[in-house]
Amino acid sequence: MASRTGRRLFAVTARNQTGGGLLHALARFATVAVFLAFAGCHQPVRNPPPSVSYDGLPVSGPMIDAKRAGFNDCVDLDTVHIRCRRHGVMVGDAGPYEAAVDLAGSSGEGGFDQLTLWHDSDNNAVFKLTQALEASGWSRCLTGNGRTGDQAIYMRKGAPVRVSMDISYWSKRRVRLIPQWNQQEAHCTPA
Repeated sequence: MASRTGRRLFAVTARNQTGGGLLHALARFATVAVFLAFAGCHQPVRNPPPSVSYDGLPVSGPMIDAKRAGFNDCVDLDTVHIRCRRHGVMVGDAGPYEAAVDLAGSSGEGGFDQLTLWHDSDNNAVFKLTQALEASGWSRCLTGNGRTGDQAIYMRKGAPVRVSMDISYWSKRRVRLIPQWNQQEAHCTPA
């Protein structure tokens, strides 16, 4: 008993061929699966963290802080993160380095919570920065057990940031400037 509309004819024919509702159940399952997949890609984004800077460089804050400081070479890392880079960055007399901030959210609306520095061709170039920190009174301590993930952490009383340099690394040795409020990253206490 199909009606004259194509839609009704298909529904009746499909139901009769699939055992009375299997197609309908599969369609509902597919709809729910697509909805759940879509919902997973669009997780709520945090509010941007407070603005912190060091030596004129943004260490944390909203995307506008990064843009104002020249971090305009941006790429999507995935559907919920953006990396914005700046080239030729100097920290005091050390550098030039490559620098990046990783922003949360598909358009960077969740801000960033650290600044990463590295040198493209010389993994030892970042030692100039850490030597300058030690020479100006920053204390150092080490994390890890001497095998993997070890960091040399530099801190100075009253500084809004701590500096974390990779000791063991796979590719490029990086130095990260991390705001003191960010306790999710590895840290230690200098002796």
